[in-house]
Amino acid sequence: MAYRVLADLVVGVHALFVVFVVAGGLLALRWPWVAAAHLPAAVWGTLIEFRGWICPLTPLEQSLRASAGQAGYEGGFIEHYLLPVLYPAGLTQRVQLVLGSLVIAVNVVVYGLLLWRRRRGRAGATA
Repeated sequence: MAYRVLADLVVGVHALFVVFVVAGGLLALRWPWVAAAHLPAAVWGTLIEFRGWICPLTPLEQSLRASAGQAGYEGGFIEHYLLPVLYPAGLTQRVQLVLGSLVIAVNVVVYGLLLWRRRRGRAGATA
């Protein structure tokens, strides 16, 4: 039972991490210090998508499920939990490139806005 609960906890943490990778830059608009954690997370998430790697949280979850006597699954977290909802046809390299590009695009816009706001604030302070 404990292994199943731990596996479910890993899924929850993994899901929160994915949301943070995609939208964490929005938090940096409010709290700029968040960028110190978000930028490396966004780079990691983008590399996972572009390179077709498996996040280490996926094998951890699968190992915990096996220890709990549950069946694991093949592929990665996004393939197993998100793609059935978003892309029922399955994960292709093209979809991975689109997802990775989306992470980059969202973050370029958000951090561009953050830098613009910071520069505007400095210009106002010196005037």
